[in-house]
Amino acid sequence: MKTLNCICLTLTIIGAIVWGIIGLFSYNIVDGIFGAGTAFSRIIYTLVGVAGLYAISFYWLLNKD
Repeated sequence: MKTLNCICLTLTIIGAIVWGIIGLFSYNIVDGIFGAGTAFSRIIYTLVGVAGLYAISFYWLLNKD
């Protein structure tokens, strides 16, 4: 589980950085690298979204202490 948590946290951080770049510079780095609307960019967005949903469970980990 620790590995899954680290992967999801990393993907969530990457997603936050991408959104930060979009907000600050109006540049979508994922579309810039992989192309807008390509299958691979959609996979990246999906993985980051699933990781974000999984990261919600981290709140329960915080309450264990």
